[in-house]
Amino acid sequence: MENGDDTNRPLLSCKDESQAETAAAAVLISAPTASTNSGEFYSSPPPDASAFTFSVDTVDIGPIKGPGDFFREFAVESKKLWYLAGPAIFTSLCQYSLGAITQLLAGHVGTIQLAAVSVENSVIAGFSFGIMLGMGSALETLCGQAYGAGQMDMLGIYMQRSWVILGVTSLLLCLIYVFAGPLLRAIGQTEAISEAAGVFAVWMIPQLFAYAVNFPIAKFLQAQSKIMVMAGIAAVVLVIHAVFSWLLMLKLGWGLVGAAVVLNASWWIIVGAQLAYIFSGACGRAWTGFSLKAFQNLWGFVRLSLASAVMLCLEIWYFMALILFAGYLKNAEISVDALSICMNILGWTIMVSFGMNAAISVRVSNELGGGHPRTAKFSLVVAVITSFLIGLVIAAVLLATTDEYPSLFSSDSTVDSVVEQLTPVLCFCIVIDNIQPVLSGVAVGAGWQTIVAYVNIACYYLLGVPLGLVLGYKLDWGVRGIWYGMLLGTIVQTIVLFIMVYRTNWNNEASIAEDRIRKWGGSDDTGNTKLEK
Repeated sequence: MENGDDTNRPLLSCKDESQAETAAAAVLISAPTASTNSGEFYSSPPPDASAFTFSVDTVDIGPIKGPGDFFREFAVESKKLWYLAGPAIFTSLCQYSLGAITQLLAGHVGTIQLAAVSVENSVIAGFSFGIMLGMGSALETLCGQAYGAGQMDMLGIYMQRSWVILGVTSLLLCLIYVFAGPLLRAIGQTEAISEAAGVFAVWMIPQLFAYAVNFPIAKFLQAQSKIMVMAGIAAVVLVIHAVFSWLLMLKLGWGLVGAAVVLNASWWIIVGAQLAYIFSGACGRAWTGFSLKAFQNLWGFVRLSLASAVMLCLEIWYFMALILFAGYLKNAEISVDALSICMNILGWTIMVSFGMNAAISVRVSNELGGGHPRTAKFSLVVAVITSFLIGLVIAAVLLATTDEYPSLFSSDSTVDSVVEQLTPVLCFCIVIDNIQPVLSGVAVGAGWQTIVAYVNIACYYLLGVPLGLVLGYKLDWGVRGIWYGMLLGTIVQTIVLFIMVYRTNWNNEASIAEDRIRKWGGSDDTGNTKLEK
Protein backbone atom coordinates (compact mmCIF):
# COMPACT_ATOMS: atom_id res chain seq x y z
CA MET A 1 0.00 0.00 0.00
CA GLU A 2 2.96 2.33 0.31
CA ASN A 3 3.98 4.05 -2.88
CA GLY A 4 7.34 5.33 -4.03
CA ASP A 5 10.88 4.36 -3.24
CA ASP A 6 12.90 5.22 -0.16
CA THR A 7 13.85 8.62 -1.51
CA ASN A 8 10.21 9.62 -1.57
CA ARG A 9 9.35 8.24 1.86
CA PRO A 10 10.92 10.42 4.56
CA LEU A 11 10.37 9.22 8.11
CA LEU A 12 10.73 12.44 10.09
CA SER A 13 14.43 12.88 10.89
CA CYS A 14 15.60 9.29 10.52
CA LYS A 15 17.55 8.01 7.55
CA ASP A 16 16.33 4.44 7.64
CA GLU A 17 12.93 2.85 8.32
CA SER A 18 14.44 0.72 11.06
CA GLN A 19 15.01 3.91 13.08
CA ALA A 20 11.28 4.49 13.67
CA GLU A 21 11.76 4.83 17.40
CA THR A 22 14.34 7.57 16.90
CA ALA A 23 11.94 9.31 14.53
CA ALA A 24 9.24 9.44 17.16
CA ALA A 25 11.63 11.04 19.60
CA ALA A 26 12.86 13.50 16.97
CA VAL A 27 9.46 15.18 16.93
CA LEU A 28 10.13 16.24 20.50
CA ILE A 29 13.87 16.82 20.20
CA SER A 30 13.89 20.12 22.07
CA ALA A 31 11.52 19.07 24.86
CA PRO A 32 13.39 17.66 27.88
CA THR A 33 11.93 14.73 29.77
CA ALA A 34 11.33 15.57 33.39
CA SER A 35 8.62 15.61 35.98
CA THR A 36 6.33 18.58 36.25
CA ASN A 37 7.53 19.02 39.81
CA SER A 38 10.82 20.33 38.50
CA GLY A 39 9.11 22.94 36.40
CA GLU A 40 9.92 21.19 33.12
CA PHE A 41 7.76 19.37 30.64
CA TYR A 42 7.13 15.80 29.64
CA SER A 43 8.31 14.92 26.17
CA SER A 44 5.50 12.35 25.97
CA PRO A 45 1.90 12.46 27.25
CA PRO A 46 1.68 12.89 31.02
CA PRO A 47 1.39 9.86 33.33
CA ASP A 48 -2.41 10.00 33.52
CA ALA A 49 -2.81 9.82 29.76
CA SER A 50 -4.46 6.75 28.29
CA ALA A 51 -2.34 3.64 28.04
CA PHE A 52 -3.77 3.20 24.57
CA THR A 53 -2.17 6.36 23.20
CA PHE A 54 1.40 6.11 21.91
CA SER A 55 4.35 7.17 23.99
CA VAL A 56 7.85 7.98 22.88
CA ASP A 57 9.01 4.53 23.99
CA THR A 58 6.75 2.67 21.56
CA VAL A 59 7.80 1.84 18.01
CA ASP A 60 5.91 1.55 14.75
CA ILE A 61 4.46 -1.89 14.00
CA GLY A 62 6.49 -4.15 11.77
CA PRO A 63 5.50 -5.07 8.19
CA ILE A 64 2.55 -7.48 7.90
CA LYS A 65 4.04 -10.59 6.27
CA GLY A 66 1.23 -13.12 6.63
CA PRO A 67 -2.17 -14.00 8.15
CA GLY A 68 -0.60 -14.63 11.54
CA ASP A 69 0.90 -11.13 11.68
CA PHE A 70 -2.34 -9.64 10.42
CA PHE A 71 -4.62 -11.24 13.02
CA ARG A 72 -2.17 -10.55 15.85
CA GLU A 73 -1.89 -6.87 15.00
CA PHE A 74 -5.64 -6.73 14.26
CA ALA A 75 -6.39 -7.87 17.82
CA VAL A 76 -3.95 -5.34 19.30
CA GLU A 77 -5.27 -2.44 17.23
CA SER A 78 -8.90 -3.42 17.83
CA LYS A 79 -8.31 -3.10 21.56
CA LYS A 80 -6.86 0.38 21.13
CA LEU A 81 -9.58 1.41 18.69
CA TRP A 82 -12.51 0.15 20.75
CA TYR A 83 -11.13 1.78 23.87
CA LEU A 84 -11.80 5.04 22.02
CA ALA A 85 -14.64 3.99 19.72
CA GLY A 86 -16.86 2.30 22.32
CA PRO A 87 -17.42 5.37 24.50
CA ALA A 88 -17.37 7.64 21.42
CA ILE A 89 -20.13 5.62 19.74
CA PHE A 90 -22.16 5.65 22.95
CA THR A 91 -21.69 9.41 23.29
CA SER A 92 -22.65 10.03 19.66
CA LEU A 93 -25.75 7.86 19.98
CA CYS A 94 -26.84 9.61 23.17
CA GLN A 95 -26.36 13.10 21.78
CA TYR A 96 -28.05 12.27 18.50
CA SER A 97 -30.91 10.64 20.39
CA LEU A 98 -31.74 13.97 22.01
CA GLY A 99 -33.12 15.27 18.72
CA ALA A 100 -34.38 11.86 17.65
CA ILE A 101 -36.48 11.43 20.81
CA THR A 102 -37.91 14.90 20.30
CA GLN A 103 -38.79 13.99 16.72
CA LEU A 104 -40.28 10.64 17.77
CA LEU A 105 -42.56 12.26 20.34
CA ALA A 106 -43.49 15.02 17.87
CA GLY A 107 -44.90 12.28 15.62
CA HIS A 108 -47.37 11.45 18.37
CA VAL A 109 -48.35 15.10 18.77
CA GLY A 110 -49.38 15.51 15.12
CA THR A 111 -48.34 15.22 11.47
CA ILE A 112 -47.57 18.93 11.09
CA GLN A 113 -45.57 18.92 14.32
CA LEU A 114 -43.51 15.95 13.11
CA ALA A 115 -42.88 17.65 9.77
CA ALA A 116 -41.92 20.90 11.53
CA VAL A 117 -39.40 19.23 13.84
CA SER A 118 -38.05 17.12 10.95
CA VAL A 119 -37.55 20.10 8.64
CA GLU A 120 -36.03 22.26 11.39
CA ASN A 121 -33.68 19.46 12.45
CA SER A 122 -32.74 18.51 8.89
CA VAL A 123 -32.65 21.89 7.15
CA ILE A 124 -32.14 24.73 9.64
CA ALA A 125 -30.34 22.98 12.51
CA GLY A 126 -28.72 20.56 10.04
CA PHE A 127 -27.24 23.46 8.06
CA SER A 128 -25.85 25.05 11.22
CA PHE A 129 -24.77 21.73 12.73
CA GLY A 130 -22.70 21.00 9.64
CA ILE A 131 -20.91 24.35 9.78
CA MET A 132 -20.27 24.27 13.53
CA LEU A 133 -19.18 20.63 13.71
CA GLY A 134 -17.05 21.04 10.59
CA MET A 135 -15.23 24.10 11.90
CA GLY A 136 -14.77 22.40 15.26
CA SER A 137 -13.24 19.40 13.49
CA ALA A 138 -10.09 21.40 12.78
CA LEU A 139 -9.18 20.54 16.36
CA GLU A 140 -9.13 16.82 15.48
CA THR A 141 -6.11 17.45 13.27
CA LEU A 142 -4.34 19.98 15.50
CA CYS A 143 -5.10 18.58 18.96
CA GLY A 144 -4.60 14.97 17.87
CA GLN A 145 -1.21 15.56 16.29
CA ALA A 146 -0.06 17.94 19.07
CA TYR A 147 -1.02 15.35 21.69
CA GLY A 148 0.80 12.67 19.73
CA ALA A 149 3.92 14.85 19.79
CA GLY A 150 3.57 15.61 23.51
CA GLN A 151 2.72 19.32 23.08
CA MET A 152 0.05 19.24 25.79
CA ASP A 153 0.05 23.00 26.47
CA MET A 154 -1.29 23.79 23.02
CA LEU A 155 -4.52 21.79 23.38
CA GLY A 156 -6.23 24.35 25.61
CA ILE A 157 -5.08 27.21 23.38
CA TYR A 158 -6.48 25.47 20.30
CA MET A 159 -9.83 24.91 22.04
CA GLN A 160 -10.09 28.57 23.06
CA ARG A 161 -9.29 29.70 19.52
CA SER A 162 -12.05 27.46 18.25
CA TRP A 163 -14.49 28.91 20.80
CA VAL A 164 -13.76 32.41 19.50
CA ILE A 165 -14.27 31.42 15.87
CA LEU A 166 -17.41 29.33 16.47
CA GLY A 167 -18.92 32.00 18.73
CA VAL A 168 -18.68 34.60 15.95
CA THR A 169 -20.02 32.05 13.47
CA SER A 170 -23.05 31.41 15.73
CA LEU A 171 -23.95 35.09 15.73
CA LEU A 172 -24.01 35.08 11.93
CA LEU A 173 -26.04 31.87 11.74
CA CYS A 174 -28.71 33.33 14.04
CA LEU A 175 -30.10 35.14 11.00
CA ILE A 176 -31.00 31.82 9.40
CA TYR A 177 -32.98 30.82 12.49
CA VAL A 178 -34.78 34.16 12.72
CA PHE A 179 -35.82 34.10 9.06
CA ALA A 180 -36.33 30.33 8.82
CA GLY A 181 -40.03 30.61 7.92
CA PRO A 182 -39.58 32.89 4.88
CA LEU A 183 -36.50 30.93 3.78
CA LEU A 184 -38.42 27.64 3.83
CA ARG A 185 -41.27 29.18 1.85
CA ALA A 186 -38.77 30.60 -0.64
CA ILE A 187 -37.35 27.15 -1.34
CA GLY A 188 -40.79 25.67 -1.90
CA GLN A 189 -41.90 24.15 1.40
CA THR A 190 -45.64 24.22 2.11
CA GLU A 191 -47.11 27.13 4.05
CA ALA A 192 -48.10 24.97 7.02
CA ILE A 193 -44.71 23.28 7.36
CA SER A 194 -42.80 26.55 6.82
CA GLU A 195 -44.77 28.40 9.48
CA ALA A 196 -44.48 25.68 12.12
CA ALA A 197 -40.80 24.97 11.41
CA GLY A 198 -40.01 28.71 11.35
CA VAL A 199 -41.44 29.26 14.82
CA PHE A 200 -39.69 26.18 16.18
CA ALA A 201 -36.37 27.34 14.67
CA VAL A 202 -36.47 30.66 16.58
CA TRP A 203 -37.04 28.77 19.80
CA MET A 204 -33.96 26.61 19.06
CA ILE A 205 -31.40 29.46 18.88
CA PRO A 206 -29.91 28.58 22.31
CA GLN A 207 -28.98 25.15 20.92
CA LEU A 208 -26.89 26.88 18.24
CA PHE A 209 -24.67 28.54 20.85
CA ALA A 210 -24.40 25.26 22.76
CA TYR A 211 -22.95 23.75 19.57
CA ALA A 212 -20.33 26.53 19.49
CA VAL A 213 -19.04 25.59 22.93
CA ASN A 214 -19.58 21.83 22.82
CA PHE A 215 -17.87 20.82 19.57
CA PRO A 216 -14.42 22.22 20.47
CA ILE A 217 -14.72 20.63 23.93
CA ALA A 218 -15.47 17.26 22.33
CA LYS A 219 -12.40 17.40 20.07
CA PHE A 220 -10.24 18.60 22.98
CA LEU A 221 -11.27 15.64 25.15
CA GLN A 222 -11.16 13.09 22.32
CA ALA A 223 -7.59 13.99 21.43
CA GLN A 224 -6.58 13.02 24.99
CA SER A 225 -8.63 9.79 24.89
CA LYS A 226 -10.84 11.16 27.68
CA ILE A 227 -13.97 9.66 26.19
CA MET A 228 -15.52 7.97 29.22
CA VAL A 229 -16.44 11.22 30.94
CA MET A 230 -18.22 12.39 27.78
CA ALA A 231 -20.12 9.10 27.62
CA GLY A 232 -21.20 9.34 31.25
CA ILE A 233 -22.46 12.90 30.89
CA ALA A 234 -24.32 12.06 27.67
CA ALA A 235 -26.02 9.04 29.28
CA VAL A 236 -27.32 11.01 32.25
CA VAL A 237 -28.57 13.85 30.06
CA LEU A 238 -30.31 11.41 27.69
CA VAL A 239 -32.35 9.94 30.54
CA ILE A 240 -33.29 13.41 31.80
CA HIS A 241 -34.18 14.49 28.26
CA ALA A 242 -36.43 11.49 27.59
CA VAL A 243 -38.37 11.90 30.84
CA PHE A 244 -38.92 15.65 30.55
CA SER A 245 -39.69 15.50 26.81
CA TRP A 246 -42.49 13.02 27.48
CA LEU A 247 -43.71 15.08 30.43
CA LEU A 248 -43.78 18.45 28.69
CA MET A 249 -44.66 17.44 25.11
CA LEU A 250 -47.31 14.78 25.75
CA LYS A 251 -48.37 14.67 29.39
CA LEU A 252 -48.66 18.45 29.89
CA GLY A 253 -49.57 19.11 26.25
CA TRP A 254 -46.90 21.76 25.58
CA GLY A 255 -46.18 20.31 22.13
CA LEU A 256 -43.40 22.09 20.23
CA VAL A 257 -42.84 24.56 23.07
CA GLY A 258 -41.99 21.70 25.40
CA ALA A 259 -39.76 20.17 22.73
CA ALA A 260 -37.73 23.39 22.40
CA VAL A 261 -37.39 23.94 26.16
CA VAL A 262 -36.13 20.42 26.90
CA LEU A 263 -33.84 20.13 23.85
CA ASN A 264 -32.11 23.46 24.55
CA ALA A 265 -31.72 22.65 28.24
CA SER A 266 -30.28 19.20 27.50
CA TRP A 267 -27.51 20.56 25.26
CA TRP A 268 -26.51 23.22 27.77
CA ILE A 269 -26.40 20.68 30.60
CA ILE A 270 -23.91 18.67 28.50
CA VAL A 271 -21.79 21.78 27.94
CA GLY A 272 -21.85 22.78 31.61
CA ALA A 273 -20.90 19.34 32.87
CA GLN A 274 -17.99 18.99 30.42
CA LEU A 275 -16.66 22.44 31.30
CA ALA A 276 -16.83 21.58 35.00
CA TYR A 277 -14.73 18.47 34.32
CA ILE A 278 -12.11 20.44 32.38
CA PHE A 279 -11.91 23.31 34.87
CA SER A 280 -11.51 20.83 37.75
CA GLY A 281 -7.95 20.14 36.59
CA ALA A 282 -8.63 16.63 35.28
CA CYS A 283 -6.90 17.42 31.98
CA GLY A 284 -3.54 18.37 33.54
CA ARG A 285 -1.35 20.60 31.37
CA ALA A 286 -3.83 20.44 28.51
CA TRP A 287 -5.87 23.10 30.36
CA THR A 288 -4.01 25.76 32.33
CA GLY A 289 -6.66 28.48 32.16
CA PHE A 290 -7.79 31.13 29.72
CA SER A 291 -5.04 32.78 27.69
CA LEU A 292 -4.64 35.70 25.31
CA LYS A 293 -2.78 33.30 23.04
CA ALA A 294 -6.24 32.18 21.92
CA PHE A 295 -6.40 35.38 19.85
CA GLN A 296 -3.07 34.75 18.11
CA ASN A 297 -2.79 33.14 14.66
CA LEU A 298 -6.58 33.36 14.32
CA TRP A 299 -6.60 33.76 10.54
CA GLY A 300 -4.55 30.63 9.95
CA PHE A 301 -6.82 28.77 12.34
CA VAL A 302 -9.89 30.12 10.53
CA ARG A 303 -8.59 28.80 7.21
CA LEU A 304 -8.13 25.29 8.57
CA SER A 305 -11.53 25.51 10.29
CA LEU A 306 -13.19 26.58 7.06
CA ALA A 307 -11.59 23.71 5.15
CA SER A 308 -12.90 21.28 7.78
CA ALA A 309 -16.33 22.92 7.68
CA VAL A 310 -16.62 22.75 3.90
CA MET A 311 -15.62 19.09 3.88
CA LEU A 312 -18.13 18.05 6.55
CA CYS A 313 -20.93 20.42 5.52
CA LEU A 314 -20.98 19.03 2.00
CA GLU A 315 -21.68 15.61 3.53
CA ILE A 316 -24.30 16.70 6.09
CA TRP A 317 -26.12 19.03 3.69
CA TYR A 318 -26.29 16.24 1.14
CA PHE A 319 -28.69 14.27 3.33
CA MET A 320 -30.44 17.46 4.38
CA ALA A 321 -31.19 18.04 0.68
CA LEU A 322 -32.87 14.65 0.50
CA ILE A 323 -35.52 15.79 3.00
CA LEU A 324 -35.82 19.11 1.16
CA PHE A 325 -36.43 17.50 -2.25
CA ALA A 326 -39.06 15.20 -0.74
CA GLY A 327 -41.04 18.31 0.22
CA TYR A 328 -41.66 19.04 -3.48
CA LEU A 329 -43.30 15.67 -4.22
CA LYS A 330 -47.01 14.94 -4.26
CA ASN A 331 -48.37 14.27 -0.75
CA ALA A 332 -45.42 16.22 0.62
CA GLU A 333 -46.29 15.71 4.28
CA ILE A 334 -46.40 11.91 3.86
CA SER A 335 -43.13 11.89 1.87
CA VAL A 336 -41.32 14.15 4.34
CA ASP A 337 -42.59 12.20 7.36
CA ALA A 338 -41.64 8.80 5.89
CA LEU A 339 -38.22 9.95 4.74
CA SER A 340 -37.54 11.75 8.02
CA ILE A 341 -38.19 8.49 9.88
CA CYS A 342 -35.68 6.72 7.62
CA MET A 343 -33.18 9.55 8.09
CA ASN A 344 -33.75 9.34 11.83
CA ILE A 345 -32.80 5.65 11.82
CA LEU A 346 -29.93 6.28 9.40
CA GLY A 347 -28.74 9.05 11.70
CA TRP A 348 -28.64 6.68 14.65
CA THR A 349 -26.57 4.17 12.67
CA ILE A 350 -24.31 6.91 11.32
CA MET A 351 -23.66 7.93 14.92
CA VAL A 352 -22.06 4.50 15.33
CA SER A 353 -19.75 5.22 12.41
CA PHE A 354 -19.18 8.77 13.69
CA GLY A 355 -17.94 7.23 16.94
CA MET A 356 -15.55 5.14 14.86
CA ASN A 357 -14.75 8.31 12.89
CA ALA A 358 -13.71 10.07 16.10
CA ALA A 359 -11.64 7.08 17.21
CA ILE A 360 -9.80 6.62 13.92
CA SER A 361 -9.17 10.36 13.66
CA VAL A 362 -7.52 10.30 17.09
CA ARG A 363 -5.56 7.15 16.29
CA VAL A 364 -4.30 8.43 12.93
CA SER A 365 -3.42 11.92 14.18
CA ASN A 366 -1.71 10.56 17.33
CA GLU A 367 0.32 8.01 15.38
CA LEU A 368 1.32 10.43 12.60
CA GLY A 369 2.25 13.00 15.23
CA GLY A 370 4.40 10.34 16.89
CA GLY A 371 6.07 9.22 13.67
CA HIS A 372 4.32 5.83 13.34
CA PRO A 373 3.04 5.74 9.74
CA ARG A 374 2.48 1.97 9.48
CA THR A 375 0.42 1.96 12.68
CA ALA A 376 -1.70 4.83 11.34
CA LYS A 377 -2.32 2.91 8.12
CA PHE A 378 -3.21 -0.33 9.90
CA SER A 379 -5.60 1.52 12.23
CA LEU A 380 -7.59 2.48 9.16
CA VAL A 381 -7.80 -1.13 7.96
CA VAL A 382 -9.14 -2.29 11.33
CA ALA A 383 -11.68 0.56 11.51
CA VAL A 384 -13.06 -0.05 8.00
CA ILE A 385 -13.51 -3.80 8.53
CA THR A 386 -15.16 -3.25 11.91
CA SER A 387 -17.55 -0.58 10.62
CA PHE A 388 -18.55 -2.71 7.65
CA LEU A 389 -19.47 -5.64 9.90
CA ILE A 390 -21.46 -3.36 12.22
CA GLY A 391 -23.40 -2.01 9.23
CA LEU A 392 -24.28 -5.51 8.08
CA VAL A 393 -25.66 -6.45 11.51
CA ILE A 394 -27.81 -3.31 11.77
CA ALA A 395 -29.18 -3.79 8.25
CA ALA A 396 -30.08 -7.39 9.01
CA VAL A 397 -32.01 -6.34 12.14
CA LEU A 398 -34.02 -3.75 10.19
CA LEU A 399 -34.87 -6.18 7.41
CA ALA A 400 -36.07 -8.70 9.98
CA THR A 401 -38.35 -6.13 11.66
CA THR A 402 -39.64 -4.28 8.58
CA ASP A 403 -43.29 -4.77 9.57
CA GLU A 404 -42.85 -3.61 13.16
CA TYR A 405 -40.39 -0.72 13.55
CA PRO A 406 -42.21 2.04 11.53
CA SER A 407 -45.05 2.14 14.08
CA LEU A 408 -42.58 3.25 16.75
CA PHE A 409 -42.17 6.57 14.94
CA SER A 410 -45.64 7.35 13.65
CA SER A 411 -49.28 6.45 14.29
CA ASP A 412 -50.21 7.14 10.64
CA SER A 413 -50.60 3.86 8.70
CA THR A 414 -49.90 5.59 5.36
CA VAL A 415 -46.56 6.88 6.60
CA ASP A 416 -45.71 3.45 8.02
CA SER A 417 -46.42 1.84 4.63
CA VAL A 418 -44.05 4.20 2.80
CA VAL A 419 -41.33 3.55 5.40
CA GLU A 420 -41.66 -0.19 4.82
CA GLN A 421 -41.18 0.36 1.07
CA LEU A 422 -38.03 2.39 1.74
CA THR A 423 -36.47 -0.14 4.13
CA PRO A 424 -34.34 -2.05 1.54
CA VAL A 425 -32.64 1.11 0.27
CA LEU A 426 -32.27 2.29 3.88
CA CYS A 427 -30.42 -0.92 4.76
CA PHE A 428 -28.07 -0.64 1.79
CA CYS A 429 -27.42 3.00 2.68
CA ILE A 430 -26.57 1.99 6.27
CA VAL A 431 -23.84 -0.39 5.09
CA ILE A 432 -22.26 2.23 2.80
CA ASP A 433 -22.58 5.07 5.31
CA ASN A 434 -20.95 3.01 8.03
CA ILE A 435 -17.73 2.91 6.00
CA GLN A 436 -17.66 6.43 4.55
CA PRO A 437 -17.36 8.40 7.85
CA VAL A 438 -14.39 6.23 8.84
CA LEU A 439 -12.55 7.26 5.69
CA SER A 440 -13.49 10.87 6.39
CA GLY A 441 -12.07 10.47 9.89
CA VAL A 442 -8.75 9.43 8.38
CA ALA A 443 -8.88 12.53 6.17
CA VAL A 444 -9.37 14.76 9.22
CA GLY A 445 -6.67 12.97 11.22
CA ALA A 446 -4.19 13.39 8.37
CA GLY A 447 -5.26 16.98 7.52
CA TRP A 448 -6.69 16.29 4.03
CA GLN A 449 -9.84 18.40 4.49
CA THR A 450 -9.40 20.60 1.41
CA ILE A 451 -8.85 17.69 -0.98
CA VAL A 452 -11.86 15.76 0.34
CA ALA A 453 -14.02 18.88 0.00
CA TYR A 454 -13.40 18.86 -3.77
CA VAL A 455 -14.17 15.13 -3.91
CA ASN A 456 -17.47 15.75 -2.07
CA ILE A 457 -18.49 18.52 -4.48
CA ALA A 458 -17.92 16.30 -7.51
CA CYS A 459 -19.49 13.11 -6.18
CA TYR A 460 -22.38 14.58 -4.23
CA TYR A 461 -23.45 17.70 -6.06
CA LEU A 462 -22.30 17.14 -9.64
CA LEU A 463 -23.37 13.48 -9.74
CA GLY A 464 -25.66 12.44 -6.88
CA VAL A 465 -28.08 15.37 -6.69
CA PRO A 466 -28.74 15.74 -10.46
CA LEU A 467 -29.19 11.97 -10.84
CA GLY A 468 -31.56 11.85 -7.87
CA LEU A 469 -33.68 14.66 -9.29
CA VAL A 470 -33.89 12.95 -12.67
CA LEU A 471 -34.93 9.63 -11.15
CA GLY A 472 -37.33 11.18 -8.65
CA TYR A 473 -39.09 13.75 -10.83
CA LYS A 474 -38.35 13.09 -14.50
CA LEU A 475 -38.84 9.31 -14.29
CA ASP A 476 -41.48 9.71 -11.55
CA TRP A 477 -39.83 7.26 -9.14
CA GLY A 478 -40.72 9.55 -6.26
CA VAL A 479 -38.78 9.56 -3.00
CA ARG A 480 -37.08 6.25 -3.81
CA GLY A 481 -35.71 7.67 -7.06
CA ILE A 482 -34.26 10.70 -5.28
CA TRP A 483 -32.63 8.45 -2.73
CA TYR A 484 -31.26 6.01 -5.35
CA GLY A 485 -29.52 8.80 -7.23
CA MET A 486 -28.02 10.40 -4.14
CA LEU A 487 -26.92 7.03 -2.79
CA LEU A 488 -24.94 6.46 -5.98
CA GLY A 489 -23.07 9.71 -5.29
CA THR A 490 -22.15 8.39 -1.83
CA ILE A 491 -20.91 5.10 -3.30
CA VAL A 492 -18.68 6.91 -5.80
CA GLN A 493 -17.32 9.19 -3.07
CA THR A 494 -16.50 6.19 -0.88
CA ILE A 495 -14.65 4.51 -3.76
CA VAL A 496 -12.62 7.68 -4.40
CA LEU A 497 -11.65 7.91 -0.72
CA PHE A 498 -10.59 4.26 -0.78
CA ILE A 499 -8.32 4.97 -3.73
CA MET A 500 -6.86 8.04 -2.02
CA VAL A 501 -6.09 6.06 1.12
CA TYR A 502 -4.64 3.15 -0.85
CA ARG A 503 -2.26 5.44 -2.75
CA THR A 504 -1.18 7.41 0.32
CA ASN A 505 2.49 7.48 1.30
CA TRP A 506 2.05 7.23 5.07
CA ASN A 507 5.72 7.86 5.81
CA ASN A 508 5.40 11.18 4.02
CA GLU A 509 2.23 11.95 6.02
CA ALA A 510 4.25 11.50 9.22
CA SER A 511 6.72 14.15 8.01
CA ILE A 512 3.85 16.48 7.11
CA ALA A 513 2.42 16.00 10.60
CA GLU A 514 5.78 17.04 12.11
CA ASP A 515 5.80 20.17 9.97
CA ARG A 516 2.24 21.00 11.02
CA ILE A 517 3.09 20.58 14.70
CA ARG A 518 6.13 22.86 14.30
CA LYS A 519 4.03 25.48 12.49
CA TRP A 520 1.21 25.59 15.06
CA GLY A 521 3.29 24.88 18.16
CA GLY A 522 6.03 27.36 17.40
CA SER A 523 9.69 26.74 16.63
CA ASP A 524 12.97 28.14 17.76
CA ASP A 525 15.56 29.73 15.56
CA THR A 526 17.06 26.40 14.61
CA GLY A 527 13.74 25.05 13.43
CA ASN A 528 13.27 22.65 16.32
CA THR A 529 9.77 22.27 17.72
CA LYS A 530 9.35 23.60 21.23
CA LEU A 531 6.52 23.57 23.70
CA GLU A 532 4.74 26.78 24.54
CA LYS A 533 5.15 27.69 28.19
